[in-house]
Amino acid sequence: MTKADLVSQVIEKTGMQKEEVEKIIESFFVTIKDSLSQGENIYFRGFGSFIIKQRAAKTARNISKKSTIVIPAHQTPVFKPANDFISQVKEGMQVK
Repeated sequence: MTKADLVSQVIEKTGMQKEEVEKIIESFFVTIKDSLSQGENIYFRGFGSFIIKQRAAKTARNISKKSTIVIPAHQTPVFKPANDFISQVKEGMQVK
């Protein structure tokens, strides 16, 4: 599903104008990115969490150049789905 598909489905379910829905969805994404970039985790009960995860420094190999490089410690955004969300997806994916 693309952002355009999401906009279309929200329009169908709410009857709102396309421009309003696009602004709301874009604002939602911007708010999530801004919050995560400021180190704030986001929790949606029953859906999941957007969290910042600390990755440790590590040594990696560049096989083509036969050298090693050090990847510094860094933070990365991660989505962790709620158990209800996981269960719903598993049930929907079962072969009938």
